[in-house]
This record gives sequence, structure tokens and C-alpha cells, in this order.
Amino acid sequence: MYEEEFVDEIEPFPLIGERFPEVEVHTTIGKIKLPDYYVEKGKWFVLFSHPADFTPVCTTEFVSFQKNYEKFKELNTELIGLSIDQVFSHIKWIEWIKEKLNVEIEFPIIADDRGELAEILGMISPYKGSNTVRAVFIVDNKGIIRAILYYPQEVGRNVEEILRLVKALQTSDEKGVATPANWPNNELIGDKVIIPPATSIEEAEERKKAAEKGEIESYDWWFCYKKLQ
Repeated sequence: MYEEEFVDEIEPFPLIGERFPEVEVHTTIGKIKLPDYYVEKGKWFVLFSHPADFTPVCTTEFVSFQKNYEKFKELNTELIGLSIDQVFSHIKWIEWIKEKLNVEIEFPIIADDRGELAEILGMISPYKGSNTVRAVFIVDNKGIIRAILYYPQEVGRNVEEILRLVKALQTSDEKGVATPANWPNNELIGDKVIIPPATSIEEAEERKKAAEKGEIESYDWWFCYKKLQ
């Protein structure tokens, strides 16, 4: 009985496949509504949290996100940061980055100074203090959460991996395929993509025949792959 009551009290965090929570946030470009601000423009977006402004690891991450911003844009994807600092702190910090590091941060940053959105998204761990951990939410152009990543405060993120993940998700959507580990540099099949497994005996037999004809490549009927067209 106690366990059931305890479970009922826990607020569930958003999951992959759910719509991103509808919230109005205060950012460095003013108030915006998520996810509609990007969905209405037909954009994907990457929302990433950082523990605090004016901290070394966070500064390196923001510089890296900005340096790769054009690559995200090429994938029809926008960036938006978040921490529980106030907006004036964000503004002063990005001024410092521009002055000292000669990098102009062009994407908005959410000032979640009450921690409300951070709580909804599970960005604050009671075991890691009151600041946000390094969370990443990749949201598609329909407002659906497609991927969630969490990093501890002491480890900076690999922005190239986040880019790779966005590209892989979009490729999977467009081509109806899956991507292997480390794609497009997989140790077994290189930059080729995986054909979803057969779901019937008939389809399995068709895969075998297609492989025999050289139409696809395979290790077996359940592990077929092809060059991305």
C-alpha cells in the first residue's frame, strides 16, 4: 500500500515519443511559447540545460554549440539553452563570451530562475545540488520529443554527437531505416543503413531472395543493410 501511494506522488518526466510540455518561457530574446515557437516555423529544436552561467565547462559548451550552429541550421534545427540563472546573468555572460572569446552567441537562453521547467523535465537531481545537470532534449518539427540525454555537471557534452543524433533521426524518418552504432562510421557496415527487420516468414524469405540477387546486403535475413540513396 505504501509503495502504491509513493508511486502516485511521483510526477512523471516527459518521455521519448511524447509531445514536449507546453510552456511559456522568459529568454534572452523575450517570452516565447514552447514547443509552438519552433513547430509553427516547421523547425526541430535542441533544448540543452547547463548548471550555471560564468562557469568554465558551460562556457566551453556554449562556444562549441555556437561554432556548430550553422550545421544545426542546415538540419532545420534550432538551439535553445537553459539554466536557473536570471536573464540579466545570461545577457552579461554572453557579453563576456563575445568580448573575451570573440564568439557571439546567437541562439536564445531560457532564464528558468524558479526552476519550474527544469523540474518538469527532470533536469535537477537531488544528488547533484540545486543546479541543472547537462540535459539535452531533441524535439522534432511536430513538437515530439525524439531523444533525451543526461550528462553529469562535471562532464562537458560532445556537440558533434548531438549533431549526429539529429541527422540520424531525420534520416530514419525520411528513409524508413535505422542507423548502426557510430553511424556513418560503423565498424561493420560503414556509412550504410539498416533495413528494419522482417516481421513475417514471407518477408524474411523476400529478404533472402533480395540478398541473393544483390539488391541488398545482409549477414542474415534479420540483419540486412544497404547504401543510403
